[in-house]
Amino acid sequence: MPLAALRPTPLIEQAAARLREEITGGHWPVGTRLPGETTLAKTLGVGRSTVREAVRVLAGAGLVQARQGSGVFVIATEPAEDWPARLRRAAVTDVFEVRMLVEVQAARLAALRRTDADLTTLNAALDARSAAAAGDDAAFVDADIALHAAVVGAAHNPVLTDLFAEFVPRLRQALIDLVDLLALRTGTTGTPNPGDEAHTALVRAVERGDADTAGRVLQAELEQTLTRLRDGDGRPS
Repeated sequence: MPLAALRPTPLIEQAAARLREEITGGHWPVGTRLPGETTLAKTLGVGRSTVREAVRVLAGAGLVQARQGSGVFVIATEPAEDWPARLRRAAVTDVFEVRMLVEVQAARLAALRRTDADLTTLNAALDARSAAAAGDDAAFVDADIALHAAVVGAAHNPVLTDLFAEFVPRLRQALIDLVDLLALRTGTTGTPNPGDEAHTALVRAVERGDADTAGRVLQAELEQTLTRLRDGDGRPS
């Protein structure tokens, strides 16, 4: 299908979309060198700078790669899947395993780096978790996540903070469903505030600057939750 001239705006988005169609439609297979900027600009009816920016968009999507002195080549016919999309389709247990790796290390760092302001935030979050025990499962899970987020925040590593934030949307509903399914907060064996002792011990370890205990306590608490997610009935298999 021949390329057609574009409407005036938004030029970069339109150019990127048109070039993407040529790649994903198979007109330019993997390994193909794209026409030069001048050729594409003339064909699309835009300036070379617009073509250059459109190609950058395609490179960001993992479709093309510039090779110095050789040109721009197609390296994939489907856009690279972004991280949030991968998390949405991943198994909850797989996401939780990665969360554990991130959060346990964050807890250790938090014990070493926490400030007075962090301790105030942590204790407030711990109190809020206890208070949320009187509410519904969603409110309790949200308060629990907020406490864990406060621990990660106390590590003062923005990458860890961002990673944890990416996990939350994928895990939140699964944790709410887990609490309800296993009647963790109701029934004869349930408690309105499951994990209270472990979370208190975690905050106290961070408060003391005890990195080993903070990591160990959180590891045990998260492993227990992961086992429940895997088993589905809260009992060892």
